[in-house]
Amino acid sequence: MDNTIVNVALPVIRTDLGASITSLQWTVDAYTLVLACFLMLAGATGDRVGRNRTFQVGLALFGLGSLLCSLAPSIGWLIGARAVQGLGGTMLNPVAMSIVTNVFTDPRERARAIGIWGSVVGISLGLGPVLGGVLTETVGWRAIFWVNVPVVLVAIAATARYVPESRAPHARRPDPVGQVLVVVLLASVVTGVIEGTRLGWGSPLIVGLGGLALVSLVALLVWERRRREPLIELRFFSSVPFSSATVVAVCAFAAFGSFLFLSTLYLQDVRGLSALHAGLALLPAAVTATICAPLSGRLVASRGPRPSLVVAGVTTTAVAVVIALSGPTTPLWVLLVAYGVYGVGFGLVNPPITNTAVSGMPRSQAGVAAAVASTSRQIGQSLGVAVSGTIVAGAAVIETGISTAWWVVAAATLLIGVIGVLATTARARATADRVSDLFAEEATPARL
Repeated sequence: MDNTIVNVALPVIRTDLGASITSLQWTVDAYTLVLACFLMLAGATGDRVGRNRTFQVGLALFGLGSLLCSLAPSIGWLIGARAVQGLGGTMLNPVAMSIVTNVFTDPRERARAIGIWGSVVGISLGLGPVLGGVLTETVGWRAIFWVNVPVVLVAIAATARYVPESRAPHARRPDPVGQVLVVVLLASVVTGVIEGTRLGWGSPLIVGLGGLALVSLVALLVWERRRREPLIELRFFSSVPFSSATVVAVCAFAAFGSFLFLSTLYLQDVRGLSALHAGLALLPAAVTATICAPLSGRLVASRGPRPSLVVAGVTTTAVAVVIALSGPTTPLWVLLVAYGVYGVGFGLVNPPITNTAVSGMPRSQAGVAAAVASTSRQIGQSLGVAVSGTIVAGAAVIETGISTAWWVVAAATLLIGVIGVLATTARARATADRVSDLFAEEATPARL
């Protein structure tokens, strides 16, 4: 929920703290970028030191970051506190998925459990803007952060009482070099995209960040191939379904991050709605996402991921095109219908991402596999906010920038439907079987 609850409060935060569009981008991306950088490390840490323990530490750190956000006297403080929140958040989603995967060992039961987990994710992401609007309008924007604190305390107690401790039979060794390279790569890309408009795309800093990102990517691929137990298990990507799940996650959450960021600016800055009314306008997306997420989980369990992915791609692309063609005087009912249809697509897309990412992978590496999928989501959301915000900031008129950004969203969502067809063929599934067989033969060392 914390990925989405902040968006509706951004215009109020900008006024209260004197922030720029670039600062608002960092307010969102400081959280998602830290998540993307450290999710894989957190998943491996949970497998090594214990998932229950890691989960509780993540909750405590997330609560501390939330408290610091609520006390922020400046935009710089808020961005830094959001990074602390993100560090705690890294220990939540991948570890939770690893717990689910290890508790439910039967494939069909696991698919249903993941469907329920995915529905909770869909509900929380969908309700975030509504709750954010209500709290911002009635109490103030700081309430969207301190409301997390009592929830965290209850969650810590419930985890200690109900969640069994589990570890991987063979703990993966730390990979500090790989972790540093991941941080450098993602931070360089996101910083370059966000700051490019302000500093100039040809400025030495932006060009240097691009070069640094390229060098770190090449170094990461070379280094991880040489590791016996790498931070990123590159062999996972020999599975077409797994690779496709990561691409779909990036596209879907880039579109979702853009959806929230652009809708907030459009509804409040262009149409003049309050934070509460803007949150309520996004309610149709929350409702339909809540309904469709569990249905998608059942559909994936019985029919596979193709139907969910194709419908998600078609519906979200249609919505992106409609909103791209909208203007300040577009009837509100058109927007409400469009938001509701978008919620259908977003609710459908999450369960097949998660299920495909962990299917065929050994339970001993469930944390790593789930972390790759979660990382892809956060990379997508970070890039979505960075790119859409950059397009808006670089436009002479905000309406033009928002419209252009929505056309970029349409291209990303169209790819979801295409992948949904290509990645679910018999040939694609055969590659997943080969990867599964490869890990079944891990007793024989394959690399130095």
